[in-house]
Amino acid sequence: MSHRHRHHRAVGAAVAATAALLVAGLSGSASAGAAPADPAPTAAETLRADAAPPALLKAMQRALGLDRQQAERRLANEAEAGATAGRLRAALGGDFAGAWVSGAESGTLTVATTDAGDAAAIEARGAEAKVVRHSLADLDAAKSRLDKAANRLNTADAPVWYVDSRDNTVVVEAIRPAAARELLAAAGVDASLARVDQRTERPRTFYDLRGGEAYYINNSSRCSIGFPVTKGTQQGFATAGHCGRAGASTTGANRVAQGTFQGSIFPGRDMAWVATNSQWTATPYVLGAGGQNVQVTGSTVAPVGASVCRSGSTTGWHCGTITQHNTSVTYPEGTISPVTKTTVCAEPGDSGGSYISGSQAQGVTSGGSGDCRSGGETFFQPINALLQNYGLTLKTTGDDGGEDPGEPGGTWAAGTVYRPGDTVTYGGATYRCLQGHQAYAGWEPPNVPALWQRV
Repeated sequence: MSHRHRHHRAVGAAVAATAALLVAGLSGSASAGAAPADPAPTAAETLRADAAPPALLKAMQRALGLDRQQAERRLANEAEAGATAGRLRAALGGDFAGAWVSGAESGTLTVATTDAGDAAAIEARGAEAKVVRHSLADLDAAKSRLDKAANRLNTADAPVWYVDSRDNTVVVEAIRPAAARELLAAAGVDASLARVDQRTERPRTFYDLRGGEAYYINNSSRCSIGFPVTKGTQQGFATAGHCGRAGASTTGANRVAQGTFQGSIFPGRDMAWVATNSQWTATPYVLGAGGQNVQVTGSTVAPVGASVCRSGSTTGWHCGTITQHNTSVTYPEGTISPVTKTTVCAEPGDSGGSYISGSQAQGVTSGGSGDCRSGGETFFQPINALLQNYGLTLKTTGDDGGEDPGEPGGTWAAGTVYRPGDTVTYGGATYRCLQGHQAYAGWEPPNVPALWQRV
């Protein structure tokens, strides 16, 4: 039997087995005559898609032209799409070429593959198949070459580049097309892999005022709390690296002494965290419209096309969609990579603030272009990379401090940030991560099939 035939039989068998379990409402293996097990939680249930507060739903309605029921269905569909895409990514292996959602309610999941023979397996999972020329691995490799070339070049006139899975290409956005061609040539990226798009504005960082909750750096400049975090017993918050350097002191919006920057990276990345004093308590909330609390239940990465909302006291709640992951952007201060590109607007004062999809933390405001009157775009530093870099635990509703429950043993551990494809052991079984997230007690692999697949 050829490798190609073995591949398709393996993919088809894996998908069919998963589909059969879902239809049967089972979370494990079944045998004839066995008593039915409790239904496995859906991805929407696991990721608490129902936890979105009215303020977030209203912001989605305004930005995306939805009614409340459509906004609720969109969040549930996006949660399910992420889990399905994760399973297909694992099943398709090197053929996988990206996935995205579309439609007013994100009702359509498209999965791209380089092999037409995978289409049946994709469609069996309820997704649409798109056959393309280049795999995601090949496009990501080309984008990595652009990142390396950018270290040797001035990319101010070609400030943004990323992999566009929907068009199966690497895109360079340029003020001057010649600058994009120079970057592509220096990286050795073939013209068949790339597209150059014109842009008129240079992205910038959003300094000096507030987004989400305000805080002041060294009693002068002002930025925004991203997400409250803990590190052991120490409490604090995540924010943007360009807001302050390690050792800088902070005061809260009320001008009460607050904390000190413990770590900061900018440029290269745009991440930092502040350890606060005993007067301040980390809460699992983001400041929403009208002062309402928006609860944070996790940090599962939302797919391209998914809705995302930003909290900023300068411009209030604004929503849009995720347009690209793994983007590189050049600011006057230098290049940042990877960030996530969105259609959400922002203005000076929103830096460091929170991006959230449903109840899942996504990242902290880095920079962008345009404004919230005429429209704009923004980039955020993904929160999971920040948590991993500094060994932080995101504060979430219902958590117990992120302690590892210990039994029944294995390599899985609460507080660890996992990426798609990572494998762990738990309870004597091996599991593969389907979607990037930080693990929490209660999110052990057998309990969250939206995030883990038993292998």
